[in-house]
Amino acid sequence: MGRYTGPVCRKCRRVGEKLFLKGDRCYTSRCAVDRRNSSPGMQTQKRRRISDWGVHLREKQKARWTYGVFEQQFSNYFDLAKLDKGPSGDVLLQILEKRLDNVVFRLAFVDSRAQARQLVNHGYFTVNGKKVDIPSYLVKPNDVIAWVKKDKGTPEFVANLTEGLPKRPVPEWLSLDVENLEGKVLSDPIISAEEMGIETRLIVEFYSK
Repeated sequence: MGRYTGPVCRKCRRVGEKLFLKGDRCYTSRCAVDRRNSSPGMQTQKRRRISDWGVHLREKQKARWTYGVFEQQFSNYFDLAKLDKGPSGDVLLQILEKRLDNVVFRLAFVDSRAQARQLVNHGYFTVNGKKVDIPSYLVKPNDVIAWVKKDKGTPEFVANLTEGLPKRPVPEWLSLDVENLEGKVLSDPIISAEEMGIETRLIVEFYSK
């Protein structure tokens, strides 16, 4: 199954809340959730109550769409989380946060995770001085993420993207060197399900059935 190429705002409308998939646009009045706060598709006057399975599915899809991963990838991440001694839901979020495309987004180098994934794919970032073009690459503590240095200097679009850094608060588990345009992983991700707005308990229940 290929990657979804339709309007990403439909995903936000499907779960009924902002997933911030389009960067700065999500903070403006042009946001589709603010303009059309209803599920996509044909609307009916009588709507059935969503089942428990539907609630679990929606929460799983919310997490998957937020981080931009395929269904099989997400399932594999959950299987990996189950092998850890900690709560599976919290470990799952930690694994997703350690993806290189997410770290690039968290460092405020880009406006969205989709943009980060594209730039990583095109080889614009290094990890510990070595070019890495795999968005799903999992970083480790003490890893240094930086823009690729080229002989001709930094491309103009990089200067535009990184102007005014940091544009968003950088998490405590990361540090940002604005002058050298690089970031460092200080520790494993420190993030709560409440902060992300994701109820990991529902995801665990979805895969437990």
